[in-house]
Amino acid sequence: MSHSQPPSGPFGGPSPGGPPEGPGGGWAGGPASGPPGGGKSAAVLYRERVRRGRRGVLTTVVGLVLLGICGLLIFGLYLAQFGVVGVTVGTLGALLPVGPVVAAFLWLDRWEPEPPRMLLIAFLWGACFATLVALIFNSSAEAAAALAYGDDTGSTISAVFVAPWVEEALKGSFLLGLLLFRRREFDGVLDGVVYAGVVGAGFAFTENILYLGRAFADGVAGGGGEVLSVLILRGVISPFAHPLFTAMTGIALGIATNARHLIVRLLLPVLGYLLAVLLHGLWNASGLLGGAGLIGIYVMVMLPIFFFVVAVVLYQRRREQRIISAELPGFAAAGWIAPSEVGLLQSLAGRRGWLRAVRRRSGPEVARMVEQYQSAVTELAILRHRMARGSLGTHARQWHDELLEEVLVSRALAVGSPDALHAAWGRRTPPPGWLPPSPPAPGDRDWPGQGHRHAAAPGHPPFGSPLD
Repeated sequence: MSHSQPPSGPFGGPSPGGPPEGPGGGWAGGPASGPPGGGKSAAVLYRERVRRGRRGVLTTVVGLVLLGICGLLIFGLYLAQFGVVGVTVGTLGALLPVGPVVAAFLWLDRWEPEPPRMLLIAFLWGACFATLVALIFNSSAEAAAALAYGDDTGSTISAVFVAPWVEEALKGSFLLGLLLFRRREFDGVLDGVVYAGVVGAGFAFTENILYLGRAFADGVAGGGGEVLSVLILRGVISPFAHPLFTAMTGIALGIATNARHLIVRLLLPVLGYLLAVLLHGLWNASGLLGGAGLIGIYVMVMLPIFFFVVAVVLYQRRREQRIISAELPGFAAAGWIAPSEVGLLQSLAGRRGWLRAVRRRSGPEVARMVEQYQSAVTELAILRHRMARGSLGTHARQWHDELLEEVLVSRALAVGSPDALHAAWGRRTPPPGWLPPSPPAPGDRDWPGQGHRHAAAPGHPPFGSPLD
């Protein structure tokens, strides 16, 4: 899509000089497309959202309980092996790198922040479930190989030829589950890298407790030298190792989710997984080689791949900004947002300045409303771009209508405190003729919660009067 042209309609049709088009040639949300949800009333849509919300809460609670059980089992196994002091030392050491690593991925996720509960589950999936199952499989493989080839050979076989396949499959299964069952939360490469990074960070956290606790329990070099060397290797030199491996799967799934051809959607995830296994196996082998082998693989393989992923992520962030900037004028033409808000929404600096001003002048509650509005606009813009590419199925229309309703409702809540929009300009001079829009009354025909839109005259917003 050319970023110098007006945004295309949700099904790929152009919308030059006017609001975004719907499937019948009218603007999305107008008479040609009908009310949101394929003809469903706002009350029906609301009840459906409530039911989905309740199911989501129940699923989250059950999932957290199961992941908690896995965590307790791992904790018990570690206590039995290393004792309370060993586990304490291992946990304290493992906490040092996990904070900066997770913070880095959250920093990347600022344009379209993922739901906090999904990120929490991603971390616990890696830290609890994936680690526990991998521990069982890897230990079993090592024991079987040791019986056949001896202890040293069994350990090598498990570390190089078994663990990478098992661990990357377990970590990648969370990303695949998102793609299959929560596709609306997984819309591209950046999401794939963020979720992969958080899952990998969780896995590395629990695994670091294992290695640090074991080093302390062994008491090598006076009980402290070995712990320090393990901490430097895993926490300073390679804190991004596990996130980097799984990022290969995340990048492949992110490309696949927007691919038009079925063969690409099927092959890319497999190729990403195989690349993750290869990198993981090479890194484990370098640890066994030690010395020159470790340095060589680190410098020649790991660092280039790391910088490649950084470049991909930065490109994707810039690409998301271009997509959002291209879609916003159409939103303003359709009356979904005020034209004066386009400049505030098309950059992270503008959004942050808006939120700071609102928080200072109107308080955290109003700032939260504005933040929800910004997030809804971002999600709708990215969804419309994906629909224009033709990479989504028939369910995309329902997603579009729900997100559009969310944009309108969240904006109405923000407008309910007019200072929230006026504060955005701070000490700058607003555009000529700009005034903070007044919120419509709940009984007004244009109240977004009614699920009803009026047709607009050509070239005018679909609301009863201009927002700006």
